[in-house]
Amino acid sequence: MPIEFNRHFLSSEIAGHSAKTENTVNMGAEFFFSKEERNKIVSAIEKAELNTSGEIRVHIENYCKQEVLEQACKVFSSLKMHKTQLRNGVLFYVAIKDRQFAILGDVGINQLVSDDFWDNTKSLVLDKFKAGSFCDGLVTGIESAGNQLKEFFPYQDDDINELSDEISFGTD
Repeated sequence: MPIEFNRHFLSSEIAGHSAKTENTVNMGAEFFFSKEERNKIVSAIEKAELNTSGEIRVHIENYCKQEVLEQACKVFSSLKMHKTQLRNGVLFYVAIKDRQFAILGDVGINQLVSDDFWDNTKSLVLDKFKAGSFCDGLVTGIESAGNQLKEFFPYQDDDINELSDEISFGTD
């Protein structure tokens, strides 16, 4: 089954300069966040998924190898996010050094929500990113996504965690 991403993906260039992004010149993406920050992001995913059957993932890499939405779609597919039962996966994609960001929702979400569904979440994340608070930006976005998804995909007693809550990293 092909992956359908007909709407509800938002991308943006992370404007401005951040000491954190500029100090990562020879650093792999997996080292961008401290262990404490990684734990905070994973905890936010776990907490958000207590309210919804939606599945949230975060992927961090240094460089976006193609147009940001195309790259986010490629990552979405490689993480097998389109294989959830309700097709309700959400990817937060960040290319640190290229200052690119996207939120991508699967077709199950796209069929139910309005065109502006992710606008508020995107704004919340970008405001934090522009201030150099990348961890807080992701945590805020994850919390917002969880709160929005619970309306359409409420948590079920028999819900299983279909996707890892761990952050995935690019190899560049």
